[in-house]
Amino acid sequence: MEKTAVKTIDDYIKQFSPDVQDRLRAVRSAVREAAPDAAEIISWQMPTFHQKGNVVHFAAFKNHISLFPGPSGVEAFADRLKTYETSKGAIRFPHDQPLPLELIKEIVQYRAAENIQLFLIKKQKKS
Repeated sequence: MEKTAVKTIDDYIKQFSPDVQDRLRAVRSAVREAAPDAAEIISWQMPTFHQKGNVVHFAAFKNHISLFPGPSGVEAFADRLKTYETSKGAIRFPHDQPLPLELIKEIVQYRAAENIQLFLIKKQKKS
């Protein structure tokens, strides 16, 4: 489905077929559970969770949903991501496979904690 400019994650999700919408909602719920204090925003026209910086983006594509936890998120979980296609900062979860929601939660928790730690280090250096 052709994506249009959106302002909310709900609007983003509504662009897709019902089955993909269900998958996107599941990812959103997993991310929300893992990072309850993160703000929901749209960045790069993708659903994004932000807490002291971008924690994670996610997006739907024709054959998969991608999670974008950045290079550190992919590297930290590389041993558990071997069954998925990855790149420097992205993970692809094919539509024909169940979503690994517990793994997604762990990646998001890792990234949120990393952002908070980096924020505190920067804050300390400014003092």
